[in-house]
Amino acid sequence: MRERLTGYTAGVSWALVVLMPLSILLTALLTSPFILAAGASPLEGYHRYLVVPLSSTFTLLEVLVSSTPILFTGAAVALAFRAGYWNIGAEGQLLCGAIAAAWMGTLVGGLPAIAALPLMIGAGALAGAGWALGPALLRVKLGIDEVVTTLLLNPVALLLVNALLHGPWRDPVTGFPESGRIAASAQFPVLLERSRLHLGFVIALLIIAATWFVLSRTSAGVKLRAAGLSPGAARFAGVNIDRTLLRAALVSGAIAGIAGVSEVAGTQFRLTGGLSSGFGYTGIVVATLGGLTMPGVALAGLLIGDLRVGAGAAARTLGVPSQLGDIVQATLLLVTVALLALRRYGVLDRFIGRLWRRRRDGPAPEVSA
Repeated sequence: MRERLTGYTAGVSWALVVLMPLSILLTALLTSPFILAAGASPLEGYHRYLVVPLSSTFTLLEVLVSSTPILFTGAAVALAFRAGYWNIGAEGQLLCGAIAAAWMGTLVGGLPAIAALPLMIGAGALAGAGWALGPALLRVKLGIDEVVTTLLLNPVALLLVNALLHGPWRDPVTGFPESGRIAASAQFPVLLERSRLHLGFVIALLIIAATWFVLSRTSAGVKLRAAGLSPGAARFAGVNIDRTLLRAALVSGAIAGIAGVSEVAGTQFRLTGGLSSGFGYTGIVVATLGGLTMPGVALAGLLIGDLRVGAGAAARTLGVPSQLGDIVQATLLLVTVALLALRRYGVLDRFIGRLWRRRRDGPAPEVSA
């Protein structure tokens, strides 16, 4: 994947107009045999996956709730990838942010929400950045591949969560492996009555907007993108590559850590072993499908949230395994990476250009004998 994405300079328009629709179409074609094998019609299956979740207010709000953590992790991964830092550790950074939020949430009970919530967010961001610091330093100081180190730290973070929940943080009342409930002032407010949509969704959108502004409108963003596109040229132009990578890694980890805060403060209200269903790994799908652009990340995150809610609906109504949704997500990632590779080598652009010219000029005239 690293070689396929290195030097990737797709603009927002290409990512949204070509990459995302084509990836979805090819994924639907490739996964249709799996839906048929499960005993359902592919058309009906994708209607349940993509359309039904948007057909009522309740399920639409659930799509937004499901999208919230992967909007955070998608933005975190996309930011790091744009800098040429291959952060595969958003899952572990999210879990560390959740640990910090669960800890801070029990300490701020005497504070009003206006003071408690920033402390929760700040603690989660620091924990996520702290978990990302080690691999980042290994990369910039010793040249050790961050793909390996960030990936290997994910199960370590999960082990840390389980150690806390089966040890000092076990709920003393129920005896279940979960932490105590956080204070009411530390919980994200609900945005709409009788729904689970909470403040975390708004924070995710604000972070995506702020990241877009920094990447596209500031000198720091220019340096970060230059470091990702051509480190040698950026270094020649005076960009401190090591410093840029370190900053990108820490900000990426902080954003992923806030995703953990969002889950603790917005939906779970405590630390649990099943707090994340692979949100950090799904963020890689979201970032890649969005073409490493922030508008693309927003749309891809909503799409994957739609798919996650639809997978549950399809399992209930069609009797297909809920794991089919995971197969679709994995296929979507592979198809997107393949399309990026084809574009990098000019194959996809030539193919699309040929189709466009054929449509514009019409069929070639027949030559009479």
